[in-house]
Amino acid sequence: MPDFDVDAVRKQFPALSEGAAHFDGPGGSQTPQVVADAVARTMTSALANRGSLTPAERRADEIVGEARQAMADLLGSDPNGIVFGRSMTQLTYDFSRTLAKSWGPGDEVVVTRLDHDANVRPWVQAAEAVGATVRWLEFDPVTTELDDITPLLSERTKLVAVTAASNLLGTRPDLEAITAAVRTTDALLYVDGVHLTAHAPIDTSFADFYACSPYKFFGPHCGVLSASPALLETLNPDKLLPSSNAVPERFELGTLPYELLAGTTAAIDFIAGLGGVGENRRERLLSSLMVLEIHEDTLRAELESRLGAIDAITLHGKARRRTPTLLFSVAGHEPVAVSTKLAEYGVNAPSGSFYAIETSRHLGLGDTGATRAGLAPYTDQSDVDRLVEAVERLVA
Repeated sequence: MPDFDVDAVRKQFPALSEGAAHFDGPGGSQTPQVVADAVARTMTSALANRGSLTPAERRADEIVGEARQAMADLLGSDPNGIVFGRSMTQLTYDFSRTLAKSWGPGDEVVVTRLDHDANVRPWVQAAEAVGATVRWLEFDPVTTELDDITPLLSERTKLVAVTAASNLLGTRPDLEAITAAVRTTDALLYVDGVHLTAHAPIDTSFADFYACSPYKFFGPHCGVLSASPALLETLNPDKLLPSSNAVPERFELGTLPYELLAGTTAAIDFIAGLGGVGENRRERLLSSLMVLEIHEDTLRAELESRLGAIDAITLHGKARRRTPTLLFSVAGHEPVAVSTKLAEYGVNAPSGSFYAIETSRHLGLGDTGATRAGLAPYTDQSDVDRLVEAVERLVA
């Protein structure tokens, strides 16, 4: 297993020079210099609509092709099935409306209480619009493990939407079991991989659709959806008449943001270079993410142990598999007050439901949620110490 040099990694993030301990990665990671450089370089280069006649046209076309290949290498998928959009939320709304064209009364859609609302509300609203039934998969509020999905599935199930990891709690559902159950039906499986993709090796072959966001793993603000080209060929989204009907272009509304796609490629190359070994980028990505997962989980375990030893702290969630994400409440302090005080100590750990509104309510935390501490590859021992010390000062 390659070594992970967190000090060397931290030097590549200009934002860290401001001095804060960043536990806000689940909302969006900090950006390495190479990604910013790629965005700036693209924006100052000659660009045009994609084509083959001029250098500007060819450059735009190459940027898109490179970004599709980079995302495919990260996700273990086909570059011809990579769709870019403004955000994961936008892409999910677009696909929910497209898929719902074939739904009607009596059809069923399954969503979970564990998901970010971006993988809940688009499906609920699309189902309601055509008279389909929504069925809810619950989770245990103590363990935060999802219930068995099997009783919710039937021959009328059209789609199952589930998270690969809870952005609020870090819980990683048993996707293998869920996938096996879904495959006994004709339903499609739509997976929200926004939170997981930043923290673990990914192979999306189990899912019909897998959506994620590059800005969670060091890249710019945009969204990505991965699916097989053959499946995408069967779908007909609303689009402008003269726009391409080819896959995946038929799902991409308007001109793509070339500078953001160049930044996405740079972010993926950056991950591949974080200790990864292998003969190609896919192998280096898997290797790097294995190393990152060990680094993050080691610090997560320590942080969880130290916070859990403080009487005033309640830790939410005991899932068997988690990302390096902790949600905690402090007795006698409103969540926003906790984050405000931590910020005064130079610790960025925000509070809220973070759009996982169903999850927060099911936990009994209402719409205000709790305080979330998310670790990232640039998190080091001093960050963990600062967070724990800040909490101890708060409750003293």
